Amino acid sequence: MKFSKRAMQVTPSATIQVSSQAKKMIRNGIDVINLGIGEPDFTTPTTIDNEAITAIKNGKTSFYTPASGLPELKQAIADRIQTDYDIHYDTAQISVTTGAKMALYVLMQVLVEQGDEVLLPKPSWVSYHEQVKLAGATPVMVDTDRNFKITTVSLDQAVTATTKLLIINTPQNPTGTVYSEADLKTIGDWAVNHQIIMITDDIYGKLVYNQNRFYSPVQLGGDIAANTILVSGVSKTYSMTGWRIGYIAGNSELIQRVNSVLSHSTGNPATVSQYAAIAALRSDQSDAERMRQAFENRLNTIYPLVQKIPGFDVAVKPEGAFYLFPRITEAMKLAGVSSSAEFVKLLLNEAHVAVVDGDAFGLPGYLRLSYAASLADLKTAVARIDKFMNQFLEKQVSGGIGIETN
Repeated sequence: MKFSKRAMQVTPSATIQVSSQAKKMIRNGIDVINLGIGEPDFTTPTTIDNEAITAIKNGKTSFYTPASGLPELKQAIADRIQTDYDIHYDTAQISVTTGAKMALYVLMQVLVEQGDEVLLPKPSWVSYHEQVKLAGATPVMVDTDRNFKITTVSLDQAVTATTKLLIINTPQNPTGTVYSEADLKTIGDWAVNHQIIMITDDIYGKLVYNQNRFYSPVQLGGDIAANTILVSGVSKTYSMTGWRIGYIAGNSELIQRVNSVLSHSTGNPATVSQYAAIAALRSDQSDAERMRQAFENRLNTIYPLVQKIPGFDVAVKPEGAFYLFPRITEAMKLAGVSSSAEFVKLLLNEAHVAVVDGDAFGLPGYLRLSYAASLADLKTAVARIDKFMNQFLEKQVSGGIGIETN
């Protein structure tokens, strides 16, 4: 059987691969703590579940909806954006997708083609790169500063005559970086001046900690807002990863094109999930805030513990999302391995902690550790990694070889 070039060039999702391997080891009786996948450990709030059950019992979930989603859900999305962003979108400017991942995928299908380039921060979420390739375009990684932020200097170095899009993700996966209003204004003006469309992936927008504040480029108004497409969803904020509801907000002409593609690909998102999303978006947000506070507590608890692990360097404390992205070049030296991929494999097989190689996000020599797990599991996992690394440190010290530990 001969496969298409597009299928052959796609790299499987590293986060899903790590999680699958960890789950297989768990099924085989190995006590693995999985910090590899970006999935809240909370169950969906009961109020949301109950609304979905009611919709089923009332016979509202058995049939197709418009490919772009229920009108009631689009209105709930518009209302939530108005409340959270103070921006108005008509329902004709909104499309509902089968998860935010599908929102990003369909945008690539609609906006780019062979010969186009798409700018991505280095590091950035694993699927951006592959979705660009699936659309026939070329992903271009943009260097970031010590805070993992792109700058106009790095953008100037990456832009070409064929650059079509720039993807911004704040808070950022895998680093937890949050862009300030001033950061986004500078980048937004650059994109407008270069006639490059921005896509803002705001999926972690409600998960910001320690008095830091979330901003979206669409809140800047004027030409920047008009030049920006908003992508978000309910997965992270409401612990609804399994329900698969995302959305796009943009100009109505774009949404018409998006809806046409969706009508021939996914069709409508699962109807029951749409009713659950309506309940989530129209709720008083207290459950979302409770989960946000739990993530903040986990970050504040484990960040100093990870800093103390020999060979781990987390120079900047994350401000949002639920990831740590330590540099592990010194840890690799201690462990006697030459790549972060080898180090991640060692951690899984010997310390029984699953994390993701930074190379999957475009930055080898790092790893991503998710704190979307229980605090007890996080403390145990960090203790295992610390113990694992200290055995190498003790050998180095006994051998009289000094090494940087953080």
